[in-house]
Amino acid sequence: MLAKVLSSAVLGVDAYTVEVEVDIRHGLPSFQTVGLPEAAVKESKDRVKSAISNSGYRFPDDRITVNLAPADIKKEGTAFDLPIALGILAATGIIPHERLTEYLILGELSLDGRIKPVKGSLPIALAARDFQFRGVIIPKRNAREAAVVKEIAVLPVSTLGELVDFLCSRGALQPESVDVQTIFDQMPWDDLDFSDVKGQEHVKRALEIAAAGAHNLIMIGPPGAGKTMLAKRIATILPRMAFEEAIETTKIYSVVGMLRDDQALITSRPFRAPHHTISDAGLIGGGHVPRPGEVSLAQNGVLFLDELAEFKKNVLEVLRQPMEDGHVTIARALTSITYPARFMLVAAMNPCPCGYFSDPNHECTCAYTRIQRYRSKVSGPLMDRIDIHVDVPAVQYKDLASQDDAESSEKIRQRVNRSRAVQSERFKRTKIYSNAQMNNRQIKKYCPIDQDAHSLLEMAIDKLGLSARAFNRILKIARTIADLEEIEDITAHHVSEAIQYRSLDRNNLSV
Repeated sequence: MLAKVLSSAVLGVDAYTVEVEVDIRHGLPSFQTVGLPEAAVKESKDRVKSAISNSGYRFPDDRITVNLAPADIKKEGTAFDLPIALGILAATGIIPHERLTEYLILGELSLDGRIKPVKGSLPIALAARDFQFRGVIIPKRNAREAAVVKEIAVLPVSTLGELVDFLCSRGALQPESVDVQTIFDQMPWDDLDFSDVKGQEHVKRALEIAAAGAHNLIMIGPPGAGKTMLAKRIATILPRMAFEEAIETTKIYSVVGMLRDDQALITSRPFRAPHHTISDAGLIGGGHVPRPGEVSLAQNGVLFLDELAEFKKNVLEVLRQPMEDGHVTIARALTSITYPARFMLVAAMNPCPCGYFSDPNHECTCAYTRIQRYRSKVSGPLMDRIDIHVDVPAVQYKDLASQDDAESSEKIRQRVNRSRAVQSERFKRTKIYSNAQMNNRQIKKYCPIDQDAHSLLEMAIDKLGLSARAFNRILKIARTIADLEEIEDITAHHVSEAIQYRSLDRNNLSV
């Protein structure tokens, strides 16, 4: 007898429907799974057999064939355990066939019939809504993340027996619900605040501009100057995530399986800080079974690369494409997967291998050629894609000993929010959200400058030898500075400040 159960799987960060077809015929006992199953899917036969038997149902001693359609896409993971078990029970007449096509069903089975959590519940719930299913039946521990999709019923289950009773109309499943507004009202980053940072006012200003326009930024300074401390606090001045941004980010963490059991939605902007020994696949994504990398986990948040010059050069070079395009495409023999990667890059590095080049309090022991070699680890094309370069000197004693209260993250974020509101209105009919994302046509339209600013910019470019990309970066930064001041026209002092944030474009290695 033939039975069909509807399930789902994730490709990239989006889900698609999978038809689990179970055919049982008389013959020698066997259990075969077809449809390009990976090892975890093939092993499901042993879990399914034990779960059905230990739940009090008879497992058929016949020839069982399971087909996972579409058969030309690889299936991985343990989420097909539950639909395969239900297909077997439907094919043997224990549960009715009709209700199995009303829901998308997924879950991993333990040997005693308990249903364990799986990855990707949120994108699957979104797919169920888009395909107009009645709802999804998922493990109880995945229910909160799926329940943020309001337009469908999310039915959590704990055991196979509980689900069989529901499908046979002998019991009920209570739909899960979450209050999204309550989740957004929770205050993140309580333990981090810019008021903790002593001195470094010009660096805070650069970070505020970076946050206001979503500009990439690099900090250069000696050890102990506070680069990491400042970087960790930049997420506290970024605007709160919109619901659509939270869904985008949560989908990625759901696919990777990085959501906590009690976490329904990621509402604070991610802050990812991979170690400099990371591989290119770990940073950009990939592997034998492709999965998102750190650039995707930082979606709508901050990717912090500390000790930038210590990263392998080939690892840094793969950053160039996602920094420009906002996504990463991983090609494999059978398929091509695209992951979102719209992040704000914040990097930090020492000015030289010993860390004390141009530090008035310490003597640098590095030779000129060694400093050149150290800095050349970060290529010119990559540095061109970093809008703001800021020097971070060692903190003076008077700043450390000061009892004055520094400006809080909340006050800075208010100015950033006003700037972002101006940008949102400016780009409301486009697919971009900030000044940093402007293309050449939009720069020409939204960044006109007067004659004084033209003269200043021409002199700076001739003297510093800036590239065309650096020229555009300066105009974008100047646009953001004007937005922070709530001024429509870009003036010479906006351009002047923007030029100051291109310090690494200058040949300043005199020793």
